[in-house]
Amino acid sequence: MATPHSPESPGYSKEARLTHNENVYGTEHDSFGAERARKQSVNLNKNVTAKIQNPLAGIPHDTLMAEVEEFANEKQLTDILPLLQKGALIAQDPPAFESVEGLEDDERESLRNEVLHKWRQPRALYFTVILCSIGAAVQGWDQTGSNGANLSFPTEFGIGAQKGQPGYERDDWLVGLVNAGPYIGSAFIGCWCSDPLNNFFGRRGAIFFSAVFCFVTVIGSAFTHSWPQLLVCRLLLGIGMGAKASTVPIYAAENTPASVRGGLVMCWQLWTAFGIFLGYSANLAVQNAGKITWRLQLGSAFIPALPLLIGVYLCPESPRWYMKKNRYQKAYQSLVRLRNTKIQAARDLYYIHAILMEETAIIGRSNYVTRFGQLFTIPRVRRATLASFVVMIAQQMCGINIVAFYSTTIFVQANASPKSALLASWGFGLVNFVFAFPAIRTIDTYGRRALLLFTFPQMTWTLLAAGFCFFIPKDAGGGHAQLACVALFVFLFAAFYSPGEGPVPFTYSAEVFPLSHREVGMSWAVATCLFWAAVLSLSFPRLLTAFTPTGAFGFYAGLNVLALILIFLFVPETKQRTLEELDYVFAVPTRTHASYQVTKALPYWFKKYIFRQNVVLEPLYHFESPLAGDEKKAVEVEEE
Repeated sequence: MATPHSPESPGYSKEARLTHNENVYGTEHDSFGAERARKQSVNLNKNVTAKIQNPLAGIPHDTLMAEVEEFANEKQLTDILPLLQKGALIAQDPPAFESVEGLEDDERESLRNEVLHKWRQPRALYFTVILCSIGAAVQGWDQTGSNGANLSFPTEFGIGAQKGQPGYERDDWLVGLVNAGPYIGSAFIGCWCSDPLNNFFGRRGAIFFSAVFCFVTVIGSAFTHSWPQLLVCRLLLGIGMGAKASTVPIYAAENTPASVRGGLVMCWQLWTAFGIFLGYSANLAVQNAGKITWRLQLGSAFIPALPLLIGVYLCPESPRWYMKKNRYQKAYQSLVRLRNTKIQAARDLYYIHAILMEETAIIGRSNYVTRFGQLFTIPRVRRATLASFVVMIAQQMCGINIVAFYSTTIFVQANASPKSALLASWGFGLVNFVFAFPAIRTIDTYGRRALLLFTFPQMTWTLLAAGFCFFIPKDAGGGHAQLACVALFVFLFAAFYSPGEGPVPFTYSAEVFPLSHREVGMSWAVATCLFWAAVLSLSFPRLLTAFTPTGAFGFYAGLNVLALILIFLFVPETKQRTLEELDYVFAVPTRTHASYQVTKALPYWFKKYIFRQNVVLEPLYHFESPLAGDEKKAVEVEEE
C-alpha cells in the first residue's frame, strides 16, 4: 500500500518523479530508482516504526544486477560495471560480504579492515582532514585575537571608560559591538552565502572564497585608526568565517566513511581549539610590543589562512557534491582517492545513489528560497533543523564563549595583572585543546548524544563554582587565592566542554541534513550558533558590569540546565550511521522520540544507576535484517 509520500500516492505521477529527479540529480535519471521507491516500506517523513532500512534490501539478485547495469549505462560508468555489481551486492547486505562471488582476496581484506582497522585510511582522506583542520584553526585564531586586544584597543580608540566614569555604559556596548562584529557578519551574511557558493563553485571553491576573506580582513584590522574602521573589518571577517564554518564540516563529513566520520569531522572542533590556543599564544608573545600590541594580536590570525588558500584545491572534491551535479565519473574518481580500494569506492557510489533516489521522492523541485522554507515544512528535514538548532544554541548557552571572548577581562577582575590574565587565558586555551583529543574516539564509541548528556551537568557545577570563587577576599593568600580558584574551575569547565559540547555541534549539524538541503541546513545551524555568539559578545561586557562576575557565571550555569533538557528531548543519536541512513533516524516523529526518552530512557536510567536494578532498555531504533545482519523483524513502537 502506498505511503502518503510514496511514488504511488495521488499527485506523484511518473512525470513528476522524473521532474524531481532531474532538478536535484540531473536530467539522466533512472526508472529503476522509481521502482525501488515503490518497494520502500519506511516513510521517510514519518518513520513511526523507527526502522533503519537498507534501500537495496530484498531486491532479487538478477533485478539488482540489471539495475546496476542500467545505472552504469546512464552514468557512463560501463568501464567499472563489474566493480559496481560487486559493490551493490556488498551494499545490499554488508555483514555478508564474505559470501559475495567474485571478490578478490585483497578486496575481502580491505572490507574486513573497515571493522578491524577502521583508522587505516588513505593519505588523500587524511590530507583532506588536515586541510579542514587548518580551516578550523583559522576560525579559532580569529576568535581569540580580540581577547587580548580588549586590554588596549578600547583605550586607543577612546571607548575604554571604566565603571563610574562618564560614558562607561556606552563604551561597554561599543566594545561588545566590535567584538561581536565577526559573528554579526557571519550570522547575517557569511552563513547564507554558503549555499550559492557551494552550488556554483563546489565545496573547495566555497572554502577558497572564505579563506580570502579571513586572510585579507585580519591584516586590515591591524591598520585601522578608529573603532568604526575596526568594526567594518571584523564584519567582513565574519563573511569568511560564516561561509567557512558552514562548508568545512560538510566537506569533511561527505568525504569520510561512517565508521570514523565522527572522529574525523570533530577535528573541526579539535583544531578550532588549537587555533584558540595559538591565538592565546600569539597574544602572550606580543604582550610587550607597546602601543602596537593589539594590532599584532588581531593581525596575526592571517598566518593559518595562508596554507588554507594554497592547499584547498589539492584535495579531492566531495563525491556527493559531484553526484548532486550528476557528474558520476568525477564522483567515482574522488571516492577512489578517499577509499582504500576501488571496490569500496564502487560500493559507496552505488549505495549513496540508491539513497539519493529516495530523497528525491520527498524533496521535489526547489531553489534556494524554497529549500530554506522546507527546513521548517518537510517533516524529515524539520526534525534535523530542530536538532541542529538545539545543539548549536546549546554551545552558546553553555557559556564557553564568555571565557573564550573575555577570559582576560574576567581574570583581571579576579585580581590578576594583565600579564597574569594573559597567562591564565593561555592555560584555558591549552586545556581546551588537550581535552578535545579524547572525543576523537569517544564520539563514535559512546555517541554524540551520550557525550552531551554527560558533560552538561559537569559544566553546570564548574561554572557555579567559578562564580562563587569571586566571594573569596581579594587579599586572601597574598592576593592570589581568588585568581587561583577561579582559574581552576574555569579550566575544569573547559575540560568538560572540550570532549562534549565542543566537537558535537558542528559534527552533528554537518551530518543530519539530506544532501539536497545540506548547504542551506548547515547555513541555518551555523547562523544560529554565530548569531547567539554575537548576542553573547555584544551583551557580556554590560552583563558583567550589571550582574558582577558571580551573577554572570550563575546565569550561564542556569542556561546549561535548560540546554540539557532540550538535548535530552530533541536530539537523536547519529553515531556510525551513513549520511544516507540518517534519513530513517530523522523520519521518526519528534513526539515519538521525546516520549521514548521520558517514558522509557529516563526511568531506565534511574532504575539502573540510582536504584541499582538489573533492567534492560528497549531500543528506540530497530534495524532490518539486511542492515543489521540478523533475521529479526522490526518491532514497531507506538505511533505518534
